[in-house]
Amino acid sequence: MTDVTRAPRPPRPTPTGPVPVPRPVAPRSGALRRAAARIDAATPGDRDRAVDALRAFAILGVVLGHWLVTALVADGGSLHAASPLRDMPRLAPVSWAFQTLAVFFLVGGHVATRGYVSARARGDSYGRWLTARLSRLFRPVLAVLGLWAVTAVLLLLTEAEFTTVHTLVKLALSPMWFLLVFAALTAATPLLTRLHPLWPLVVVLHVDLLRFGLGAPAWLGWLNLAAGWLVPFTLGAAWTRGELDRRRAGWILLAGGTATTAALVAWAGYPASMVGVPGAPVSNLNPPTLAAVAFGLAQCGLALLLRERLRRAMRRPVAWAAVALVNLSAMTIFLWHQTALMATTATGLLAGRLPGLHTLPDGLDWVAARLAWLPVFALLLAGCWAAFHFCERGAAEGRSRVVRTHRSPGRPGTTGARHV
Repeated sequence: MTDVTRAPRPPRPTPTGPVPVPRPVAPRSGALRRAAARIDAATPGDRDRAVDALRAFAILGVVLGHWLVTALVADGGSLHAASPLRDMPRLAPVSWAFQTLAVFFLVGGHVATRGYVSARARGDSYGRWLTARLSRLFRPVLAVLGLWAVTAVLLLLTEAEFTTVHTLVKLALSPMWFLLVFAALTAATPLLTRLHPLWPLVVVLHVDLLRFGLGAPAWLGWLNLAAGWLVPFTLGAAWTRGELDRRRAGWILLAGGTATTAALVAWAGYPASMVGVPGAPVSNLNPPTLAAVAFGLAQCGLALLLRERLRRAMRRPVAWAAVALVNLSAMTIFLWHQTALMATTATGLLAGRLPGLHTLPDGLDWVAARLAWLPVFALLLAGCWAAFHFCERGAAEGRSRVVRTHRSPGRPGTTGARHV
């Protein structure tokens, strides 16, 4: 038998480049994407996702705005409210970015008028439609009122200063004025479906002329609390009627609103800040002024111009899942965000006066410290959401669907719905 000797294999070349590093495994990312895909698949195909995206951005804008410009200053044994916009007026553009209530009223008017027309087509009564709409708004309010009623009593019983209790309760309940105005406009939807936005705008113009030009009493300005927010609400109704479908309408609102706002601030003496500033003689927001309404028109024009881009962006399951979840918890987020800020402030007092939390907002160092506190506020808000979002979920028994939720076959009804 002949021995066969194999030739030795040539040595493998030694790599000269960098050794490739394997990508880290992220098991949770796959789970999140699957969850997002399920939410995307459960969304009715005829839903205009741009509407939900605008509403989510409006709510989050208000929340971030409050967290950035609301300061609770610890002064001895008491807390009092302050704002960085008072000592640093150059930060006024912050209020331009985060004062997004006009967009919320635009979307609210669009959804309310569209929902009312659909309810009439189904044969539903006005009372049934209105009850469903308002329960969505006010059922979560009961939890906020209950918690803060108990908190206020306990603080007073423990001999906390009345100034501190008043400051905390006022901040916690400050979102309520918005809900009352929004509820009143929603109730008046059948009367507003054909109202042209120009009419409430004319009312705002004349009220401001009387107040600032002719020396009329300041209380007259509160007429603008209804008229001012009627402007974007009736714009939403015009959107439903198809009158704002052309991009030209958005450009006219954006350009006209921007130019008017700039002229009023530069030459008519209106404040540059679009939110109230403690100690300022005039507030653009309480009550709304012509400058705030003009600025809101510019925001509404921009929102209308962004609709198609938002619809394309919302085709991505992850982006849509985030927007859908914000919408399903919109009232919980809105009602509890100030409580999250105050809970952080109160807890932080145990460690002394912390920068950006208890100190006077009079410098850029305060701004940098406040930005660092935002994740903590968000974490506390997540805790409030976990504790109280069931109130909003219980109120979500209507026909306007965001995400269908399937029940077990053995239970009555095969399909339910979460709605906004």
